[in-house]
Amino acid sequence: MKGWHFYPSSNPLPQNLSLPPTGIPIPPLKETEILVRNHSTTLNPIDYKLFELGLITRLIFRKATTPGIDICGTVVKVGAKVTKYKIDDVVYGSLPPAPTYGGLAQYVPIAAHAVAPVPAGLKADDMVSIGVVGMTAYAALQPFIKPGDKVFINGGSGGVGVMAVQIAKILGAHVTTSCSSANIELVKSLGADAVLDYTAGSIVTQIKDSGAVFDHIVDNAGVPVDLYQACGPFLRPKGKYVQVGIAGFNLAGLRQGLGNKIASLWAWGKWEWIFVEAPGELTATFVQLAEWLGEGKLRTVIDSTFEFEEVREAFETLKTGRARGKVVVHVAHD
Repeated sequence: MKGWHFYPSSNPLPQNLSLPPTGIPIPPLKETEILVRNHSTTLNPIDYKLFELGLITRLIFRKATTPGIDICGTVVKVGAKVTKYKIDDVVYGSLPPAPTYGGLAQYVPIAAHAVAPVPAGLKADDMVSIGVVGMTAYAALQPFIKPGDKVFINGGSGGVGVMAVQIAKILGAHVTTSCSSANIELVKSLGADAVLDYTAGSIVTQIKDSGAVFDHIVDNAGVPVDLYQACGPFLRPKGKYVQVGIAGFNLAGLRQGLGNKIASLWAWGKWEWIFVEAPGELTATFVQLAEWLGEGKLRTVIDSTFEFEEVREAFETLKTGRARGKVVVHVAHD
C-alpha cells in the first residue's frame, strides 16, 4: 500500500518522512480491529511533537512508523471478534497518539471501539476534522458542565478550540474564549459570547478586569503558563480546570504540568486541575459528534487541504501555529 514512514533522528519530523516508491506492507489485523481503506486524515500537533523529542524519540521509536491519528474510510476487513461492523461500512475515528500504523497510509487497522459509523451525506474531510479534536473537547466539557454554567476556553481558534466553543454552547453554557485579533470573528461565528484578544495584553489581567467568574475552564493553549495558578479569583470553588495543551513537550512543559498538579493538591480540591483524558469507549462520543454535525449544531473549520504527496508541506503549515481549525490530508479519492 502507499503510506508515509517516519524514521527517528534528530531532525524535524517533515525532514524524516518518506513515501517509499514501492509502498509499505499492509498492517496485520488483530481480532478486535477493523481494517479501513482510508479516505482522509488530519494532522494534529501531537503527530509531530512526540517525534521531535530528540534522544527520547530515538529511544522510544526504534523502527519506522506511520504518523496520523484521525481516519475516515471504508471497512475492508474485520477481526474475528468484531460484530458491529462489516465490509463496506463507512466509519471514522481516532487512533492512540504515535501509532505504529497511523492515518497517513492507504489502509489503517483500528480498534472497533474507537470508531463510529459515518451518517449518510457527511463528507470524509468533515468527519476527520471532528475526530480527535471533537473527542478531546467533549471529554474536557461534557462530564463537568451543566446548562447555564459559565465556561472559559483558553484558545478558541485551534483544532480543539473550535470544537470546544461549539460543544460548550450545545451543552448550554455561556462561553468566553481567547484568540488573536485575526480570529475574533471566527470564534464569534461559532457561538462565543465573549472574546479576549491575547494580543491586546495579559489574559489573566483581562479576565480579572472583566470581573468574570467561571464554573469551568478548558486550557487548550498552555499559555500563559501561570493561568491555572492565577485562577483563584475567576474560577468558582469546586470548579474544574481541564488542561488540554501545555507549553511544550519538553522540560518546561513537564514543570508546568507537575507544578499545576502540586498546586491543585495544595488547594485540597477547591480548584481542581485535571489533564484531559480520553474515554475508554469512544464509539458513543463519536456517534454523538456525528449526530450534531448532521443536525447542523456542529460545524467543522478546515484551514487547508493537501494531497497525499504533500504531507511535508501540510506539516509545515501546521507547525506555524497559525492554522485556523484543521489541516486535512486526502489519502484516497473514490
